[in-house]
Amino acid sequence: MRHVRRVGAAAAGVAVVAVLISGCAGGGDGVSAAPSASAVVSDAPTVEETDTELPFSTEDPYATEEPTFAAGPEGEIDKLAHEEDWTVDEVTYGSASGFVTSICESLEGEENGKPHPQWLVEGHYLDGDGKAVLQAGVPKLCPKAAPILKQAVSGKYDRWYGEGTYVVSSKPVEGEETIPPGTYRAEGKMDDCYWERTSESGEIIDNNFATSARKITVTIRASDGQFTSERCETWKPVK
Repeated sequence: MRHVRRVGAAAAGVAVVAVLISGCAGGGDGVSAAPSASAVVSDAPTVEETDTELPFSTEDPYATEEPTFAAGPEGEIDKLAHEEDWTVDEVTYGSASGFVTSICESLEGEENGKPHPQWLVEGHYLDGDGKAVLQAGVPKLCPKAAPILKQAVSGKYDRWYGEGTYVVSSKPVEGEETIPPGTYRAEGKMDDCYWERTSESGEIIDNNFATSARKITVTIRASDGQFTSERCETWKPVK
């Protein structure tokens, strides 16, 4: 008999749960039905898209555009300079090809006071990236000047000398203008031309003052200390 009572209690509990479930689903006496999924969605507020400007830039500050280069040898020079990160004075020349063009015009003109290789070196046009830019560009824009550039780079070229006092030396001397031993000649109309050779202590070995001359030849010895020239024409080595 005790076993029969337990079965009846369980059945009664199941019945109560069934009534509660049916009430929730069917909307019986005073119990509202649960809203459908479509009703929930339709009542949600809509969000409209706008073109509101953001208070910060979305562009990559490190992004850079690749430059474009003109067709032809000038563009090839500028492209190579960009790839190799070579720099020139852009204020003066505008670009690497502009630098080469300017140098080519000078090398193709007449020598003015100095041989072209000496002008390149003493004008500091080979300093920094200048040598690399010219070695890449001169064969393209003025190939006839390529031997001049080669001499300038090698240091094997004749040098001319104007006014001033020079230390006699076959090798460069830091902070000093030098002139190698040898025979030199000045030619042209020379009024009041003065030159002198001195010892290392400054004593005059030989000198001359020419009030009117057209050609003067001087031999500088390896034992000389200095050579000085004033108001004379350019001294060129005699070969």
